[in-house]
Amino acid sequence: MRNTAFRRGGMKILVTGASGFVGGSFMRHFAARSDLMLHGVGRRQLNHARYTSVDLARPFDLSFEPDVVIHAAARATPWGRASDYRRDNIDATKHVIEFCMRHGRPRLVYVSSSSVYYQPGDQYGLTEESPIGPRFVNEYAATKYAGEQLALAYAGPRVIVRPRAVFGPGDTVLFPRIVAAARAGRLPLFTRTGGPAVGDLIYIDTLVEYLLAVATRSNIADSYNLTNSEPVVIQDFLLDVFTRLGLPAPNRRVPVRTAMAAAAVTEAFYRAFRLDSEPPITRFGVGVFAWSKTFNVSRALTDLGPPSVSIADGVERFVRWQREHHP
Repeated sequence: MRNTAFRRGGMKILVTGASGFVGGSFMRHFAARSDLMLHGVGRRQLNHARYTSVDLARPFDLSFEPDVVIHAAARATPWGRASDYRRDNIDATKHVIEFCMRHGRPRLVYVSSSSVYYQPGDQYGLTEESPIGPRFVNEYAATKYAGEQLALAYAGPRVIVRPRAVFGPGDTVLFPRIVAAARAGRLPLFTRTGGPAVGDLIYIDTLVEYLLAVATRSNIADSYNLTNSEPVVIQDFLLDVFTRLGLPAPNRRVPVRTAMAAAAVTEAFYRAFRLDSEPPITRFGVGVFAWSKTFNVSRALTDLGPPSVSIADGVERFVRWQREHHP
């Protein structure tokens, strides 16, 4: 197995999903580091010297010999065909591990998802020891957990990270859907009993700093839940972002039970007619706003340190980027 200590020429890190949000952000964030040698792979074609277009759903190889592989590639959308999730989240992980086995068993950092824990209803203080499965909220969560099992069986050093609700410049999953729904007037305010829903988030720069930490430190645990450790009232947080972006505030109030029933009917319709497009409402999407999901990230704070960017500063940066790129 390779020694992941820094060495002459810099630590060599291979990043999968480098054309996506998390992987691409990692590549950009550390591009100027002289002690790192980065190479990215992704499905899309990019004109970059340190990038190779690769379909991870098939066996692949590279001349790049990494000390660490950060596997951030995934199908991360909340809706899609089961076969697509299996291909992009399970088959791809198998092929990444096969690559690692042929190239000296480098440290593998598997970027999973906090959604593997999710169950219908509120969940507070989730830890790395909280139960996972056997049922999952969607195919994404199920296949990300299946990828975790593959990573755990890897015959080399590995660590699993489970970030929660990643946001920031370059986001392609979370806020684009929310902002589009707000602009179209489709986003209601969900009403529920027991007080407002609260949830954790993590800013993208905080996440990539944590990824580098688990990639380069040898005295780390098997898995980490990653958040900014600053739970927010979800709907208040979104209303503040909408105000800063000049978006109309939702004024329609819908009970959570009503929204869940509507989402279930809509999903059934899309499945029955095998529609490829994403439904305008899903149970997972409703759950994001309607149910509290908070995490105890004491392990990450102790081993990896405090978040590098606060939620408040992250929102400022995200709003500024959104205004510049999507006025």
